[in-house]
Amino acid sequence: MAIQTGIRGQKTFVVNEDMIASRLGSGLVNVFGTPAMIAAIENTAAMSVQPLLEEGKTTVGISLNVSHVAATPLGMEVRVETELTELAPNGKVMTFKTACYDEAGLIGEGTHMRAIVDLVRFEAKAEAKKAK
Repeated sequence: MAIQTGIRGQKTFVVNEDMIASRLGSGLVNVFGTPAMIAAIENTAAMSVQPLLEEGKTTVGISLNVSHVAATPLGMEVRVETELTELAPNGKVMTFKTACYDEAGLIGEGTHMRAIVDLVRFEAKAEAKKAK
């Protein structure tokens, strides 16, 4: 199967101590932190397409536009859903619609873009920055 619009991803987990805002440095509250929500969105989108990529390829996040609209307490289940809604003409940039829910309803939504890259080349380019 090739990468095409309509590909969906889903991830479910329970909010733990490592995911709360006060632990992540994004606030003083002991609820599911926005950085953890963003990481879950990126991971869900990335894993939805990774099995379809050529060997040696992966994706990197390049843009996020999300709203975190409701708090989720420690110990509550969260579900992240992504859907590939747009593929750039060059086939390398993907746009995902995303929504996050806890047991009470919607907690976040937005869009996320990822680019397909050659893993070795990408990491080498990043490492080369050290020599400058």
